[in-house]
Amino acid sequence: MRTIKTIEGTYDVLPGREGGNPMLRVEAWQRIEEVIRGVMRRFAFEEIRTPVLEKTELITRSIGALTDIVHKEMFSFRRGKTDYVLRPELTAPVMRAYLQHHMGSRGGVRRLFYMGACFRAERPQKGRFRQFHQFGAEIIGTDDARADAEIIGLLAAVYDAFGIDDVSLRVNTLGDPGARPRYVEALRRYLEPLESELSDTSKERLRSNPLRILDTKSVREKELLAGAPRLIDFVGQRSIEFWSRVKGYLDDLEITYTEDPFLVRGLDYYTHTAFELESPHIGAQSALAGGGRYDLLAREIGGKSDVPSVGFAAGIERLFLALEAQEAILPGTQPLDVFLVAQGQEAMRRVLRLGMDLRVAGLRASFDLDGRSMKAQMRAAHRARARHVIIVGEEELDRGCVQVKDMETGDQFGLSFDSLAAYFLGV
Repeated sequence: MRTIKTIEGTYDVLPGREGGNPMLRVEAWQRIEEVIRGVMRRFAFEEIRTPVLEKTELITRSIGALTDIVHKEMFSFRRGKTDYVLRPELTAPVMRAYLQHHMGSRGGVRRLFYMGACFRAERPQKGRFRQFHQFGAEIIGTDDARADAEIIGLLAAVYDAFGIDDVSLRVNTLGDPGARPRYVEALRRYLEPLESELSDTSKERLRSNPLRILDTKSVREKELLAGAPRLIDFVGQRSIEFWSRVKGYLDDLEITYTEDPFLVRGLDYYTHTAFELESPHIGAQSALAGGGRYDLLAREIGGKSDVPSVGFAAGIERLFLALEAQEAILPGTQPLDVFLVAQGQEAMRRVLRLGMDLRVAGLRASFDLDGRSMKAQMRAAHRARARHVIIVGEEELDRGCVQVKDMETGDQFGLSFDSLAAYFLGV
């Protein structure tokens, strides 16, 4: 029979890998998650976890029925009378949870963060997978422009924590919802005479969602857009004032940014602030993270009123690419504190108990379960990069002590069973 393998666009993350792609090492993932959680704790953000499976309606109503995600990229199916989807992003599920569990009932602002898998049925390529992983953060319940600056500051702090400094931040304002239809119509009128020079994809977007053309990677299409209308010219005075406050706060935080009048993001729920963090080292899809303000999302998914909010989402796989570009060293297999070697049936029984005791004491310990020779067990200890080996045989059992070998220096000495944990914890 043919061996079953992973689905294209997915991958296994395994323990114990050395060298090669760190994205395939579970120890590297653990380090990434540890750093992200550390930054989130410093900013007083609380973790939230939502189901991988959501109702399709949540995504279509929040992201927009004409977006590429809904139109082309969702993994969706029906069971009974209900349509389900594997979540393609996490902001809408977080807002759904916020509303469902009345998280705003106590008043005040909620600062939430998440990490988890998402799914999109798109062509796999560098930095893009059918199952991928995001981390992100949301500030829910305030229309204060300081929240926009804080969320961007948090995003910058995460990448600073990894030592990734060759990045650029693009920002723009989308204004209030009333500005978008007028801008879309102006953009369509500008592009229709140029339709013959557009790609097939952009021709389709011209009819369904012209804003998506602004995301084009085509050099020629970028040239055509140079003279296109700017969204900033269609937003109202209050939106301009809000945008000025956001930029002022970013200046106060000494965050460098570039205003990009064509940055609109690909999701319908954004209003006012939009931003993207980019790296020149991760290929054509250069975005590391993006986000913005989404004051209308709550009502779109069934909330009784608007809940002003702002947040970002970032791809963990793309974070790996940025780390690789900077030749960052991510952890491989963690060395063992001790590896226990047993000779004889009674010794194997004693090693089982001794290993458990050492683990309870806080040590990283392992032992052989195949009944192999002492030589084979020593080779296993070496492969596990054990700092010390504890040897237990009939003679050691009779004397009430073990032999300890320091694997770095080669020194070997005896210790009583009772003093083992204290010795290693003091090393």
